[in-house]
Amino acid sequence: MRTVSGRTDRVVVVGAGFAGLSAALHLAGRGRRVELLERECVPGGRAGRLDMLGYRVDTGPTVLTMPDILEGTFAAAGARMSDHVELLPVDPAYRAVFADGSSLAVHSDAAAMTEEVRAFSGAADAAGYQRLRAWLTELYRVEFDRFIAANLDSPLSLLAPELPRLVAMGAFGRLDRAIGRFLSDPRLRRVFSFQALYAGVSPHRALAAYAVISYMDTVAGVWFPRGGVRAVPDGLARAAEDAGVEIHYGAEVESLERSGSRVRAVRTSDGRRFACDAAVLTVDSPVAHRLLGREPRRAVPLRPSPSAFVVHLGVRAQPGALAHHTISFGDAWRSTFHELITEGRVMRDPSLLVTRPTATDPALAPEGRDLLSVLAPVPHLRRGPIDWRTRAEPYAAELVSLLEDRLLPGVRASVDASHVLTPADWAERGMVAGTPFAWSHTFAQTGPFRPRNFPRSSQNVVLAGSSTVPGVGVPTALVSGRLAADRITGAGSPRSAERGPMRAMRNRP
Repeated sequence: MRTVSGRTDRVVVVGAGFAGLSAALHLAGRGRRVELLERECVPGGRAGRLDMLGYRVDTGPTVLTMPDILEGTFAAAGARMSDHVELLPVDPAYRAVFADGSSLAVHSDAAAMTEEVRAFSGAADAAGYQRLRAWLTELYRVEFDRFIAANLDSPLSLLAPELPRLVAMGAFGRLDRAIGRFLSDPRLRRVFSFQALYAGVSPHRALAAYAVISYMDTVAGVWFPRGGVRAVPDGLARAAEDAGVEIHYGAEVESLERSGSRVRAVRTSDGRRFACDAAVLTVDSPVAHRLLGREPRRAVPLRPSPSAFVVHLGVRAQPGALAHHTISFGDAWRSTFHELITEGRVMRDPSLLVTRPTATDPALAPEGRDLLSVLAPVPHLRRGPIDWRTRAEPYAAELVSLLEDRLLPGVRASVDASHVLTPADWAERGMVAGTPFAWSHTFAQTGPFRPRNFPRSSQNVVLAGSSTVPGVGVPTALVSGRLAADRITGAGSPRSAERGPMRAMRNRP
C-alpha cells in the first residue's frame, strides 16, 4: 500500500462530514495532532440539518446501517459510541407498498422475514429468501475486507484469493438476474434490488456484487439515532475534540500552500494559515483537484449518479399510517430507469422513498405533528438540464399529490411547514452535477477504477468521502476516512470492528 512519506505529525483535515470526522478520529487515535476545518458552523457535511417551526429536519442521509463501523470509528480514538449517540433499531427496516395495493414489511430478522415472505408470495419464495439471505451474507463476507475496506493501488489489487469465489458466486453478473435466481415474485425482486439506485445504477445494469447494499439494510438491519441523523456527526465531533482534535468552524478552504509536490499548509478565505505535514481533503473530487491544481487523466469522463428531489413536510400526526421508511413503488419499473439515467428526465411513474422519522423519535416534531420526507430520484444536472427554479414548486406539488393518492389520503390539507431540495441546491453546496450521490458505481468507477484517494500529483495529500473509495453512503464514508488515515500512518488497528454486523447477526436468535 502506498503511503505518505516523511513526517506526518501534524495533519489538517478539510471537511467535518462523516469521512472527515472518521479520518480525524483515526489519526488522533494514532497520535497525530489534527486540525479539522469546516466551512459551516456545525459538523455533518452531507448530513445537513434544517429547523423549521419546531421540526428538526435531516436534509441528508436518513438510512443508517452497519452500526459497528460507527462504533469502530469512535473506538479508534478511545471513545464509546454509547456515550455520544443512542441508536434505535428500526423494524421493519422498510415497508414496501406496490401499485397493486399489496405491501410487505421488510424485517432484518431471518425468521420474521421468512414468514412475511411466505404470507406475501408463498412457500417457494420463502425458501428462496432463506437462500438469498445466505448468499447475501457470504457475498458481504467475501467482499468487505478485501474489496471495500482496503486501499487498492491498482487493478492488479483485484487479483486476490477471494476473486475466484466472487466469480463462482455470480458477483459479476447482473444484479436483477442474481436476485431472480432466488425469488420468483417480481415485487420481491424489486425489494432486494432497488438499492442499486443508491449506487447510481439501474438494477438491470448493476453488477450483482452491489447486492452487498441489500445485505446492509435487509440483513444487518437499519437504525436511527435519537435526535436525528445530525446526532451522529455531533457525537463524532465531541469525541474528536475529547481526543485532542482542534475543530475550526466557519473555515472555508481557499488554497493549498505547496513546496514542490508537498503541501505545507492549508489557507482559508479569511486569511488563516494551518501548517501541516499531511492533509486529508473530503470535499467533492472536482473541488479537491482544483485545490491540488491538477485534474487526473481518464480515458472516459466520470459519470455522476442520478440526483434526488426531496420535499420535507410538517403535517398533522399520522399515527400508524406509515413506517419509519416506506418505499412506494410505481407500476412502471424498467422504463423509469431509462427515463432517469438515459433520457435525463423525471420519472413519469416514480417510485418514492417516504421517511417518517417521528415514527421512531416523536421529539423531532411538535406535539401532535409528524415529520415526513418524500424523495424522488431525478436526473443530475449534466444529464437533465432542468430549470429547477421554475420546476421545483410544481414538481413538489406533484409528489405531495402522489403521497396523498398512494399512502396518506388528505395529507395536503394538514401541511403546516415545507421545504424543498433540488439538484440546484446540491450544486450550490459544491456537489458535482448537483447530486449528493457523487460518481455512480459502474464497474469502471468502482474499487481501483474509482478516483483514487492518493493522487499522484501530491506526496502528502489524500482524499476521503463519497467521490473516492469506497463510495457513497454513511458506512462507506466512515470507512473512507479510515482508509485516508491508513495512507498517512500505515494500516491502523485490525478491521474486526468493521465486521461487527456479522457478529451481531450470528448472535441473533
